[in-house]
Amino acid sequence: MNPKSKKIHLDTDFGGDIDDICALAFLLKSPEVEITGITTVAENGGIRAGQVLYTLKISGRTGLPVKAGADNASGFYPIHLGLPSEERYWPEPITALINPLDEALELLKQSIEQGAIIVAIGPLTNLFLLDMKYPGILEQTEIFFMGGYVHPARPGFPNWKNEGDFNKQIDVRSAKHVLAIANITLVQLSITGETFLRQAHLEPLRNSGPLGQLLAKQAEEFAKDQNFAEKYKDCRNVPKDIINFQYDPLAVAVALGWDGVKIEKLSLVMDEADGALSERIDNSGKIFKVATRVDGERFSEFWLERVIKPLDTI
Repeated sequence: MNPKSKKIHLDTDFGGDIDDICALAFLLKSPEVEITGITTVAENGGIRAGQVLYTLKISGRTGLPVKAGADNASGFYPIHLGLPSEERYWPEPITALINPLDEALELLKQSIEQGAIIVAIGPLTNLFLLDMKYPGILEQTEIFFMGGYVHPARPGFPNWKNEGDFNKQIDVRSAKHVLAIANITLVQLSITGETFLRQAHLEPLRNSGPLGQLLAKQAEEFAKDQNFAEKYKDCRNVPKDIINFQYDPLAVAVALGWDGVKIEKLSLVMDEADGALSERIDNSGKIFKVATRVDGERFSEFWLERVIKPLDTI
């Protein structure tokens, strides 16, 4: 491993939306990255972690440590966070990874002790539980969170609202705690709506090997299930062949220091009302780093180029 590599721990609600697997693929194809661990959250009895292991296997990266974290049954989520059809999205049956929750928390702790940053692309439940077990540990690392809603979307892109900030709102208790204490960069929801996985990307993915073929397979099924091309047809800046938005891969890119994103330091206050958490700019608040603009077209092509190339040619 390159001595100048960036150590990253990925905490993910893998398998619910295909942007998580797109984010993992991006990390796996980034030569500057050392993945110290992967933990799953909003688990379905270890199936999410099993899907991660399968993805690592077809990518030739079976040695990476993976642990299943907080489960749906933990009581943190107001609804059951399910998974799409295994038969349609995965070419083989997935074997669940079963382990005690404490093993996931220990893996997170070990990553932090190794100097890793955390890229959190799901609910913040695991990080909340980690800080409950080891108070103050989150202050020893930097967190890049796919979440937050400070600014509305720009015209021509999806007009998502704060209530749609899933990773934050699905577990307000954990989000409120982690956002209050951690050194955290918000990759806010509104700018992720400017990054796209497109039908035009499918053929290059199919031709790039087993991982790309899996991404293409899942993208085709996701397009059938979600039909974003129809849903967002009136958004003039969304491509007509949209499959999905690259929410989580963008969070990875920000963590890696990609230069196509504008990062601002903003003083934010967190408010909670009617079971929802919101951020507002206020000089009395805590300083956050916030991704406020993105060159979305450039990012979408950057992601594709990196994912389809063999690692030793990047």
